[in-house]
Amino acid sequence: MNRLEHWRRAGKAFNWNGHRIFYREGGRGEALLLLHGFPTASWDWHKLWPVLEGRFHVVAPDFPGFGFSDKPRGYDYAINRQADMAEELIGCLGIQEFHILAHDYGDTVAQELLARHNGKESSFGAGLSIHSLCLLNGGLFPEAHAPRLVQHLMASPIGRLLTPFLSKRTLARNFNAIFGPETPPTEEEINEFWSLITYNKGKAVMHRLIRYMAERRLNRERWVGALQQAAIPIRLIDGAADPISGRHLAEHFRKLIPNPDVVLLEGIGHYPQTEAPDLVLRHFLEFVEGAA
Repeated sequence: MNRLEHWRRAGKAFNWNGHRIFYREGGRGEALLLLHGFPTASWDWHKLWPVLEGRFHVVAPDFPGFGFSDKPRGYDYAINRQADMAEELIGCLGIQEFHILAHDYGDTVAQELLARHNGKESSFGAGLSIHSLCLLNGGLFPEAHAPRLVQHLMASPIGRLLTPFLSKRTLARNFNAIFGPETPPTEEEINEFWSLITYNKGKAVMHRLIRYMAERRLNRERWVGALQQAAIPIRLIDGAADPISGRHLAEHFRKLIPNPDVVLLEGIGHYPQTEAPDLVLRHFLEFVEGAA
């Protein structure tokens, strides 16, 4: 059994609005919600999992449309619905207070959850409370986000027509461009990422998933405001070599966010948790302990 299949078999299923949502759960202690990025899945956290599981009660879902979760066609994959799912999942698990560690697409879901936390707007229950938020590379500010050409094309009106032409080779070319120069993805990692994307005919919904980029522009005031108005500790751990949301994103964060807490990982790209898991763990655990 390969390691990705082992991850799947160790997971659980959560029924949300008639759709099967995959998630991993483990450990004991303070609750930690892990929110993955586009176009991958909770598997992104597997290198951090053993340490996190030894310190926290960890919950890591695959969002609808991603990984081993259902990928219905014609479904509205809006960020607020992804946040609804995350709230309901942790609520059903009996969790009321939790930390968040998020990456990329998951950053945007985390910003929506933070906006609800700030305004006490939780759709599941007023008792839900975020203790701290740690963000990895992602489009926190639409004006400081530099998507790849393939992302622009997928988000365009012709995106639906392009999905049949997406290939593992396309993925490898783009991931090699966004990882750090000394930390490229291995062939095995590309195979795993591709398996997660294509599971359950996932290519067919990618043009719907990527609409989050337009949502970031439409909801900029709410989601950037959530970071600016937050009363909880927030840290950005950012791979500086990432062309999408690297050093330039960190500089923007420092300008716009009060008392910014930023850790730059030199030479690391868009997937710090894959490229430099030990560094991410060190800076994240240091942050959580300081927040406590």
